Amino acid sequence: MKNSVSKWLTLLIPLLIGVGIIYYQYTTLTSDQIDKIKISFQKANYNYIYLSLVIAVLGHWFRAYRWKFALNHLGYQTQFKNDFLTVCISYLVNLTIPRSGEISRAALLKKYENVPFDKAFGTIVAERIVDLILFFIFVIIGFILQFDTLYKFLLSKDITLHSILYFALIGIVLFVAFIFIWIYAEWSIIKKLKKKLSGLTEGIMSVYRMEKKWWYVLHSFLIWICYLTMFYVAIFALEETVNIPFDVVIMGFIFGSLAVGFTNGGIGAYPLAVSLIFALYGIPEDVGTAFGYLVWVSQTLLTIVLGLICYLLLPILNKK
Repeated sequence: MKNSVSKWLTLLIPLLIGVGIIYYQYTTLTSDQIDKIKISFQKANYNYIYLSLVIAVLGHWFRAYRWKFALNHLGYQTQFKNDFLTVCISYLVNLTIPRSGEISRAALLKKYENVPFDKAFGTIVAERIVDLILFFIFVIIGFILQFDTLYKFLLSKDITLHSILYFALIGIVLFVAFIFIWIYAEWSIIKKLKKKLSGLTEGIMSVYRMEKKWWYVLHSFLIWICYLTMFYVAIFALEETVNIPFDVVIMGFIFGSLAVGFTNGGIGAYPLAVSLIFALYGIPEDVGTAFGYLVWVSQTLLTIVLGLICYLLLPILNKK
């Protein structure tokens, strides 16, 4: 009973937050701004949106191909079609319960390629760690390029650089302490966890030990270049966003990506985050909101359609 309630809360809370954000945006926009958003959707050059979707699919392709390097290192020669199809399905599943797609991807690979769940899931966790590192590289680049603007904004909100550095230092110390405890502690509970997560650990360490790790790293960069490029290409769909500088695009991309983690697939949060960041640089709220929804709606539709197609194809292409 408790597990059932927990699952429903995991699904409903992010969804309700997203719906609440959409309602907040709708009620705070004037009727004139809403009309402008509608006009932006009508006048948008969808050729750039289609190109953005193609780049997104290419990113999925790189992700599936990168996965093969880790799986091959563990001794599993999987078929690329199954790697790609399960990756696309995982994005679809993530629209329901956040991060549940990773579990479904490992489960599907076990079913169709007979790769042990814990090892497959370990390689996926390793992917997330690498992706997080690369995302932080984008964050650092973006903050360096826009330090003055962001610093003035934080000061206007009574948030000092000293307080930010203080909390960052605490976070780093806690993280380092956890790593040392995990590696060197002889506590029974740590040993039990290590034993249970042995397959998971093997998957994570496969990145460091694999022969083609630099190819793995290269494909990781290509994935994130695709993510940034599909966001950048979309600015040419609207006349009002064509001249947005690339460094501002990076900031919109960073905060849009962060927003995806707060609600199911970024519903409500993604357009709001993009519009707020664009507003810091003098871009009207209706323009930023229209652009955010244009990108979010198109990418969400791609995720749904592509995920459903792959879900139908997976058993068909694996008939014995």
